[in-house]
Amino acid sequence: MYSVSPPSEASRPFLTWQRILDWSQEHYRCRVFSKDEKIPARPGLLYLVQKGSVRLVGSAQVSATGNSRLPRISPEEAFLGFVGAGQPFEIVAQSPFTLQSYAHVDQTSVVWMYWHDLDNWPHFRREVLDAFRYQHQRKLLWLSTLGQRRTIDRLLGFLTLLIEEFGEPCENGYFLPWSLTHAQIGSAIGSTRVTVTRLMGKLRQKGLIYTQGDNLLCLPAESIAHR
Repeated sequence: MYSVSPPSEASRPFLTWQRILDWSQEHYRCRVFSKDEKIPARPGLLYLVQKGSVRLVGSAQVSATGNSRLPRISPEEAFLGFVGAGQPFEIVAQSPFTLQSYAHVDQTSVVWMYWHDLDNWPHFRREVLDAFRYQHQRKLLWLSTLGQRRTIDRLLGFLTLLIEEFGEPCENGYFLPWSLTHAQIGSAIGSTRVTVTRLMGKLRQKGLIYTQGDNLLCLPAESIAHR
């Protein structure tokens, strides 16, 4: 599996990032969210995660029955991924599909602006576009993982991609610094919470995954091909 690296927050000129944060404060374009609080994002705006983590979920109000007389059932939200600190995201609206964002951890800070606001920082505009290209590449890998026939392969591929992108080093490998419920994992790979729980047990028995601390998911170092 190949991996690409996102623009590093450490490589960003400090003064540029600080000016953006100062601008967001002056224009009331910055807000801090609590864990699981919905971020009132809307299409046409650019969002930057200053601190914490944002969880993206999607839903679709579609039916293959063609019977409009049937009662409409609220669509189930599917976990689509994280956006970490220093990274951008945007909300795309295309009926009948909807995309929403939530703070995944407490004290998640988000800045928002119009795209033309980036004219003030042309170098940063290039960074944002590079970050979106990187996210697109990761989504292609995600799609290839979801194409696996066996659910256990989809599960392991999904966890590997997440920890490759957001993992932090630990004693025996890398761990995902944020927790995910088995229901959220199931929604991401097209399975159920019960099946995910059973298959996670199998992966643990094989030594392919393990947990640490507050049930945080970990992968052995040899499982991560590129960092």
